[in-house]
Amino acid sequence: MPTTPHIEKHFRAPERVRDIVIGMSDGLTVPFALAAGLSGAVASNAIVVTGGLAEIVAGSIAMGLGGYLAAKTDAEHYHSERLREVQETQAVPEKEKEEVAEVFRGYGLNHEQIEPILAAFQARTDYWVDFMMRFELGLEKPEPTRAWKSALTIGLSYIVGGFIPLSSYILLKSPPVALLTSIGVTLIALFGFGYVKGHFTGTNALRSSLQTVLVGGLAGAAAFFIARWIS
Repeated sequence: MPTTPHIEKHFRAPERVRDIVIGMSDGLTVPFALAAGLSGAVASNAIVVTGGLAEIVAGSIAMGLGGYLAAKTDAEHYHSERLREVQETQAVPEKEKEEVAEVFRGYGLNHEQIEPILAAFQARTDYWVDFMMRFELGLEKPEPTRAWKSALTIGLSYIVGGFIPLSSYILLKSPPVALLTSIGVTLIALFGFGYVKGHFTGTNALRSSLQTVLVGGLAGAAAFFIARWIS
């Protein structure tokens, strides 16, 4: 009897999506809030565009550098913890074996079932250490190029997001029309970005869209009215 192959669909790029989310969400929100704030204080698109471009450059570099340093810190932490686990399997193997046994007891295995696993791990200490890193410490081995990829992904996502609210000030001459167009375009982009983010992360896409629009809209409104009040 023919059977349909079982195909599991799992999302396997959480780190890359996290970087895009970080860069794009800040890129949409911060330049939008800055442009809206400047619009409330000055009546010149040239000033808004100049300030917006400066913010996009500075923001993308800062965000990219932050992503790079965070990834480097994660990698350094992983390697230091792995070295410690290697040393412990050599210095106190019985204690480490008991820690492995505790993990398997949590999955319902008894002593007779655990003993062969412990023997196999003791024969292959590299697998033993890998197991402890993942199931005792909850650490996954980082990709060697993770830091640079994270920096580039966050920085480029920030630039792409930043040009969306700024584009109307570049293309249109009237500051009030540019402001209204920027608000509309940015809110649509925030909604779409939130929907896609929710889809890929497995959360409610509509709820994610509305939350993203709310946060971005409040940031822009706050910046606009504060700048208008100060001016």
